[in-house]
Amino acid sequence: MTQRFWVGVFLLTVVVCGPVKAAAGDLEKRLKVPEGFSWTIYAAGIKNARKMQFTEAGALLVTAPSQDKVLLLEPDHNGDGASDGRRTLLDGLDGPHGVEVSGGALFVAETQALRRYPFNGKTGQITGQGVKILDLPSLKGHWTRTVRLGADGWLYVAAGSSCNVCIEQDQRRAAVLRVRPDGSAWEIYATGLRNTVGFDWAPWDGALYGVDNGRDWLGDDFPPCELNRIVKGGFYGWPYANGNRVPDPDFGDKAPQKVTESLPPAHAFGAHVAPLGLAFLAKATLPPGFERAALATLHGSWNRSKKAGYKVVSLHWRDDGTIEERDFMTGFLDGQKVHGRPVDVIVGPNGAIYVSDDYAGNIYRIAYKR
Repeated sequence: MTQRFWVGVFLLTVVVCGPVKAAAGDLEKRLKVPEGFSWTIYAAGIKNARKMQFTEAGALLVTAPSQDKVLLLEPDHNGDGASDGRRTLLDGLDGPHGVEVSGGALFVAETQALRRYPFNGKTGQITGQGVKILDLPSLKGHWTRTVRLGADGWLYVAAGSSCNVCIEQDQRRAAVLRVRPDGSAWEIYATGLRNTVGFDWAPWDGALYGVDNGRDWLGDDFPPCELNRIVKGGFYGWPYANGNRVPDPDFGDKAPQKVTESLPPAHAFGAHVAPLGLAFLAKATLPPGFERAALATLHGSWNRSKKAGYKVVSLHWRDDGTIEERDFMTGFLDGQKVHGRPVDVIVGPNGAIYVSDDYAGNIYRIAYKR
């Protein structure tokens, strides 16, 4: 076990509890999706399954940071709802978390570097040596790094804070950065984002949204975790403000103007639910009511007297601009007993939805039958 998984109480708690692979039969009784949807275990036994991305040929890439690996899951050619096999694509990395595929390249966001590998998306093969295109902040604190390619041709990279609440010395932390795919230029895109692990672009207007994890040790029900509409140059409050410009008890009085200038969330989740994944559903096969919708994974709380989160929710944009949150995939939590912790969510090329679970070690496939 590498050092990064012992950073912070939350990560320590996960290690002490230990991932428990849930039996398929047990999950079949527990996991629920809306009427008309069905789910299968697309792949099982993937220790610490985190971020996902599809290749040109329909293979699913999955990062496994605790193994320092990127795995490739073969497509389901025989139609049984499960991947036909898996292999290790990359090994010996430094906590690989985010992964992106574009233009004959595979981009992997390790803890302290973003690297580009020559990649054949049709065969699923690495075809040359990796090159570092961006240095990323140190291991301390939130260690995950996420990478996505925007429609503007830039790679967007999220790096969380080095602490629960503090004034950062490294401006790359608690921020979203962006970099040219060849590494020729980079910039800080948005700040004040304590730990934005998942982000995606709304298909109807191209706006960038990201889920953010609120700070700890302010009670069971504050502050809310957030969905933010992230704009260039935007400041989203941390560590001076929480939620809708509520001054932080530790830092709010140190810079009142920062509280005033902070951009409020587009939607507030419950406190400590730890949203980690976000995917808009334009390419999914869905029933009416999901025309302007996204899914968010709530990994689940640790800093709370009673657990909260541990589910996938759907977010629905109303005509007045407000967002409605509904349960979408539940059953990972039974009372106070944990059976799974959803991490990432992605829409596949066939219109199905895929969810990773770093506790049970599964990838779930969710489909809607018209």
